[in-house]
Amino acid sequence: MSLHQKMPALRVAAAAIVLLLAISCIAATLNAAEPVVLFNGKDLAGWKEKGDHSKSKWAVGTATMDPDNTRTLKITPGGNQLINGGHGVDLFSEARFGDAVIELELMVPKGSNSGIYVMGEYEIQILDSFGKTKLGMGDMGAIYGAAVPRANACKPPGEWQEYVIDYRAPKFDQAGKKIANAKIVKVVLNGKVIQEDAELRGPTPGGVSGREAATGPLMFQGNHGPVAFRKITIKEI
Repeated sequence: MSLHQKMPALRVAAAAIVLLLAISCIAATLNAAEPVVLFNGKDLAGWKEKGDHSKSKWAVGTATMDPDNTRTLKITPGGNQLINGGHGVDLFSEARFGDAVIELELMVPKGSNSGIYVMGEYEIQILDSFGKTKLGMGDMGAIYGAAVPRANACKPPGEWQEYVIDYRAPKFDQAGKKIANAKIVKVVLNGKVIQEDAELRGPTPGGVSGREAATGPLMFQGNHGPVAFRKITIKEI
């Protein structure tokens, strides 16, 4: 068969390949999870307090570092931020997630301490670590009990800071036995990578249940210092 005779078949094959690629792209787009906005900016709908409600210091409003006491947050009603006044109870989402990427912004006053519990069980540390040259397990960006941050990307207290936390959930067989540990793929603080490829062999003390599972909520530590959050989203992988 001459090349001229083969051309129609080649064109059909090429068209089929293009069609398959287009279908694959459409399927990937349809299957891609949309980011879930966890905080509606109005109230605590979709969230649960861990502990006695009467001790909760969570509020919705606008937070600024109090100029009269830089270790506290001044809370003004009418804003769209999720704020903990300090030394209250933890707060966790009703929604549960497996492998995902968490994105949020936070702000702490001078010297404050809090935490983000991935899946409700693995703590990424929040601390006013601005200006520190020697970092430890309690500093901003540490995976508590597992890994010290590789760099200090912390902004001054009172400024908004951005976290991006890419993680993978632990894996279990059909009998419920864990066959793979949870993993922090990457933590980015204010545009700088501070954690990468950190295996989590077990939960951090103080989590929602103290037990590992295939899915879990997002929890914010509320029984330590003041902290404010905004733009809280999570996207499943």
